[in-house]
Amino acid sequence: MKPKEIQELVRIVETSSIDEIEITKWWGLKVRIRKSAAPVPAQPVEYIVPSAPAAPAPAAPPVDPPSAAPAEAETRVESSNYVEIKAPMVGTFYRAPSPDADPYVNEGDVIAKGQVLCIIEAMKLMNEIEAEVHGRIVKILADNAQPIEYNQSLFLIDPS
Repeated sequence: MKPKEIQELVRIVETSSIDEIEITKWWGLKVRIRKSAAPVPAQPVEYIVPSAPAAPAPAAPPVDPPSAAPAEAETRVESSNYVEIKAPMVGTFYRAPSPDADPYVNEGDVIAKGQVLCIIEAMKLMNEIEAEVHGRIVKILADNAQPIEYNQSLFLIDPS
């Protein structure tokens, strides 16, 4: 490239909103022009310290937590002799092998050790989760096609 062409490219980058331009010629010459980021001066941060703590405003009681707390306590009390099957990874929980197929298991089903209970999709890989014990499915704790966390309880199984 000629020096005039490079100067024109520099002018274009400086006067436009683009930050970088790269030109590659067919014979392998490559020219990259990048704006340097000018440091932005720090703005002072103003902190306001209250002289006395303000009284909290009365809030409406939350709807979900109270109903969820008794359910959790109830599950814990009931599940003292149940086996929890927990998620071994983060991913998406699926109860069936495909959207139009029947679920692997339902609540009340009797299962055998090693039986597939669900699939967890992680990074486009389908991972089958198998039962760790023989027993009966008491409760399915995860919703189909919803994201789950590592070590999240998925199933409660009565091993008796």
